[in-house]
Amino acid sequence: MNDTTILAELNRQARELATIRQLVSSIAKSLHDAESEVPEKMRRFMNYMHDVHDIKFMYEELGHQAPQYLLRELERCDDRFRQLLKELHDAGGTFERVRREMAKDPENRWDHTRQLTKPKESEE
Repeated sequence: MNDTTILAELNRQARELATIRQLVSSIAKSLHDAESEVPEKMRRFMNYMHDVHDIKFMYEELGHQAPQYLLRELERCDDRFRQLLKELHDAGGTFERVRREMAKDPENRWDHTRQLTKPKESEE
């Protein structure tokens, strides 16, 4: 290989790396934006809970009772869902922050301020 060929190959690789960096940055920003509303942990849990719920209906659709182990898993999911919601709605949680932003909109159909925690009074 001569110097011109090597230089052309290095330039091609540099352009390719720049494109890859731009695409990865774009994907990372999209993930960050998506998680600003619903954290990935919650989204995945909700998908799982929905799937377990659908399995229960598959049994019932065939006229069968859902097995006890499935009903127990739904009970576990119910408690875990409550725990995750509490965590996300508590002060500093994602849902609390989003609700605070939503409460500023005067055209809301629903009252989002009723679920907001009161700001802590500053100690003087």
